[in-house]
Amino acid sequence: MADRTSTDDRQLPDGLVSEMAGLSSLAVSADFFILVEALKLRFGSSLEAVLLYGSCLRSPEIGDGVVDFYAVVNNYRSAYPERYLGYLNAWLPPNVFYLEASQQEKKFRAKYAVVSVADFEQGTGHWFHPYLWARFAQPTRLLYARDEVIRKRICRALAQAVITFLKSTLPTLNAPMVDAETIWTNGLTQTYAAELRPERAGRARQLAQFNPDEYVRLTRQAAPALEAELEVLADGNYRCLISAADHRRSLRHWRLRRWQGKVLSVLRLTKAAFTFHDSINYAAWKIERHTGVRVEVTPLLRRHPVLWGFKVSWQLLRRGLMR
Repeated sequence: MADRTSTDDRQLPDGLVSEMAGLSSLAVSADFFILVEALKLRFGSSLEAVLLYGSCLRSPEIGDGVVDFYAVVNNYRSAYPERYLGYLNAWLPPNVFYLEASQQEKKFRAKYAVVSVADFEQGTGHWFHPYLWARFAQPTRLLYARDEVIRKRICRALAQAVITFLKSTLPTLNAPMVDAETIWTNGLTQTYAAELRPERAGRARQLAQFNPDEYVRLTRQAAPALEAELEVLADGNYRCLISAADHRRSLRHWRLRRWQGKVLSVLRLTKAAFTFHDSINYAAWKIERHTGVRVEVTPLLRRHPVLWGFKVSWQLLRRGLMR
């Protein structure tokens, strides 16, 4: 479902594109590139770009963590020797896989999602659900791009994600004056609620406060495309220009996104059970890491990962640990 709040690509502020390009090119540990090389071997000529995002982005080294990548490919047919994987990826992007790479007795682990360039651009600009534009409105690192043309397309898609994020979440605010931290905390809270995410309360504010200057700059650079939503004030804050009708309409949209997100999350988890090696152990580790709740993986449920996923999701929903 397309979102009419997205901005025409020609209207993207140049300053925002430059800001996202600069953030995406910041240096990271050399360890990440060991995994990037493994992805290049995995996908060969079909690989167009590799993006790093998630919690490892904010760590000086990988350590025992599991790195989050997006592998952007030219098309799904050439990306997979197995035709069914291409069909699954086209039906409900992305496909998610597990990767390990070693160097000098060090083992590095990653979870990588596969999406085509076309779906990446659509997902950051036109999807109704925030699955892609919420992730990539936040700062990421572009660790590999096939050429300068792809680099520019990816950076424009990242800038578009910021605009889509802000245009979609600003109308939910019910305050006349806001700062960048409030804008992003509210936006991340809305997008987290639209997925089955095992996140602690306050996670959205924690992210907005981690590198506040980045979110201040992104908001200021995006402002020229948000003239109908925000007025920039002299003190660096913003006046919301959202009408009561737009506020009510936005709340209805987000209720729909939350229901849609639950369905999509279950479908993606089900699909990952067939594409992600040792998906149950990874999911149990992820849940414990984010919520502090230890999830039992019984032999029976290990043989039936889909049933395990439904059972655990239901338990966490009842306990209020997934929203």
